[in-house]
Amino acid sequence: MPDSAAAAAQPANAPAANALLSVQHLTAGFDVCGRFIPAVIDVSFGLAAGETLSIVGESGSGKSVTALSIIGLVSAPGRVAKGAVVFNGRNLVGLPEGDLQHVRGAEIGFVFQEPMTALNPVITIGSHIEETLRVHGRATRRTARARAIELLDAVSIPEPQRRVIEYPHQLSGGLRQRALIAMALACDPKLLIADEPTTALDVTIQAQILELLRSMQQKLGLALLLITHDLGVVAEMADRVAVMYAGRIVEHAPVKDLFESPKHPYTRGLLASIPGGAPGARLRAIQGTVPPLGSLPPGCSFAPRCPSRFEPCPTAHPGDTLLENGRTVKCYLHGPAVENS
Repeated sequence: MPDSAAAAAQPANAPAANALLSVQHLTAGFDVCGRFIPAVIDVSFGLAAGETLSIVGESGSGKSVTALSIIGLVSAPGRVAKGAVVFNGRNLVGLPEGDLQHVRGAEIGFVFQEPMTALNPVITIGSHIEETLRVHGRATRRTARARAIELLDAVSIPEPQRRVIEYPHQLSGGLRQRALIAMALACDPKLLIADEPTTALDVTIQAQILELLRSMQQKLGLALLLITHDLGVVAEMADRVAVMYAGRIVEHAPVKDLFESPKHPYTRGLLASIPGGAPGARLRAIQGTVPPLGSLPPGCSFAPRCPSRFEPCPTAHPGDTLLENGRTVKCYLHGPAVENS
């Protein structure tokens, strides 16, 4: 159990009073055959201006649904079932679509995982950015082209005057990702959400994209919510990290503390699976598979794969236990807290 000093600390997943973004008990999922299947379960966290929070986990853990829920882009049959997303003092859940459209792009920028999916193949790179600027009243038709060139130059796309009239297929993967970042930053948002921004890029280009995100964040004072499955990216970029498994945040901690002393067995398994041990040594994989979202076990979702499971792990899902430095963990190894929902 946490000691009294730790109990007095502010939980890492508790939104601070000055939080720019406050996600409170968010549950989102999909209506399938008359049944609601949650993909995100009772998720809470906060993010302050200038801070980087990384959400990490395996594919299917709920990371992207969390990000899309924040900006109201979970398409039917998906929906937010309960909870609040308070951005800059305003709850975005339940806002009319017209109001949300004013928030997306203007106040919250979003970098999608697949540039070729996010970009219209029959519209030039410049037209993508110009439309964003005009829709949010940040430029006129006359001034939008010049601003688009400035933005392409700001994200280090070479020859921006030429690239602005090119189509997505004419750019490399790295340049397309830079163009997406330029679009996301076009209206000077306060928050940037980047969903797997380095997926499918080679290591050199990945490093360049991460350095670009870091430099733009420092220059503009952005809050950055970084969605990734790459723990190397987390170590390099994040101030805090939330580890997701089967729709829940199972551990939330300052990044240094998490890497030095992971508390949840799932987090330990993720870190142990990173290459870098002795030459010829086998990687340590986590046994088993992630349970289907519609068939989660009654207790801890990780219990069937956990080498440390004991009673009541298989029968009751643990709630958050508060540890040192305000970090939280959902695990009976560290406390008796039981989830209310």
